[in-house]
Amino acid sequence: MSSTPTFNPPCGPVVGWQDGDVLRATGIPYATAARFQPPVPAPDWDEAYAATSPAPACPQGPVPFLDDVLGTRYGELPGSEDCQNLSITMPADLAPGERLPVMVWIHGGSYTTGSGDLAIFDPAVLVAENRVVVVSVTYRLGLFGFLGTRSGRPGNLGLLDQLEAFRWVQRNIAAFGGDPGCVTAFGQSAGGDAIAHLMATPEAPTLFQRAIIQSAPLGISRGRDKMNHAMGIAAEAVTEETPAMEVVEREDHVTQVARKFGMLAAMPFGTQYGHAPLPEEAGIEDAWNRSAPGIEVLIGHTSEEARLFLPRSRYLSRLAKIPVAGTAAVRAIDWVVTETVYGRAARKFARRHALAGGKAHRYILHWHAPGNIFGAAHTIDLPLLLGNRTTWDGVGLIAGAPWEDVNFVGRELRSLWAAFARGDGLDDKGGIPGALTYHSA
Repeated sequence: MSSTPTFNPPCGPVVGWQDGDVLRATGIPYATAARFQPPVPAPDWDEAYAATSPAPACPQGPVPFLDDVLGTRYGELPGSEDCQNLSITMPADLAPGERLPVMVWIHGGSYTTGSGDLAIFDPAVLVAENRVVVVSVTYRLGLFGFLGTRSGRPGNLGLLDQLEAFRWVQRNIAAFGGDPGCVTAFGQSAGGDAIAHLMATPEAPTLFQRAIIQSAPLGISRGRDKMNHAMGIAAEAVTEETPAMEVVEREDHVTQVARKFGMLAAMPFGTQYGHAPLPEEAGIEDAWNRSAPGIEVLIGHTSEEARLFLPRSRYLSRLAKIPVAGTAAVRAIDWVVTETVYGRAARKFARRHALAGGKAHRYILHWHAPGNIFGAAHTIDLPLLLGNRTTWDGVGLIAGAPWEDVNFVGRELRSLWAAFARGDGLDDKGGIPGALTYHSA
């Protein structure tokens, strides 16, 4: 294929570009929406679409702490409310008519930050090593995408965006070497939570056959009505005319309102039951059960999720400095939070899925950089799966680990994820020595 490959999907001709071992087609519009309105599919086009720029990020505020830990840079991508774009990465030696497994990436960031095309989410290595096609989805966040109000503003707009992206993949991905009958949704943190909730929609089994749910905070996804109501009142000041960055500033105020709701406020924005496309909270288990036979699930978390947030707490940082007892106390707190927010809910989700006729495996990732304060923290899976040495080497999260070690474990993890996406089937139990264990639910 030439260095400026042209694809001919039903949506209209797309011109991509070659980037070393992969081909890319970036920033393709899959939907369009006015502010606070549900998305509609992007109109088809006749002229060649130059898919050569990254998808813009949904407008968002800076998170200096995460920039330090993950090596991201605030403003790395331009911001735009017209952010319903996706990017496709394929092997450069794609043969005519070849149909590869498709992996659709839903990024995390507490439903308020992040973007599909951030460098830390670059799927090029995953694609080149494992011959898969990866679709990276950018969707609406924060007040733009995840807060319904009593005055009738819809919730779950970002989730509706994601559904449109999956529909776009079904219709168009064959032109990019992907098999629309072999699609895996995978996402981390809020991205994993979103995928779990997409599985509650009747359409889900026709859109993806497998789901990899990484570190989804499902333990705080219930009982959010009162918090959402209080946040909604605080958000009423935002209108269709409010400048985008003023909307982002308002998010801080809305987040403050959530603080009195305890652990739920760890992720104040999120999916809302009783707003399309989700059922009322009382019906969520039944909705999941209906989809279960059609979707195979791999769900799990890291062994020390809460340690990502440890350095941000002055109290915990002081506690950690107390010889012996301090270390034990911090470890206990980490275990409780990891278990409450991630572990218990993941086990329950996997068991329910299996009982409803679905196939489910659970994993725990315990790899970490030696001597690193973050340990096997939330997001430790990202440098193993996505990005590359330029992106990750030496960043706070994995400081202390030689890149060769990171990449050795990463190659194994990427291979495992891709094997699952191909439908190779996982053993009853297995894993990566010194890094990850999994077993069937």
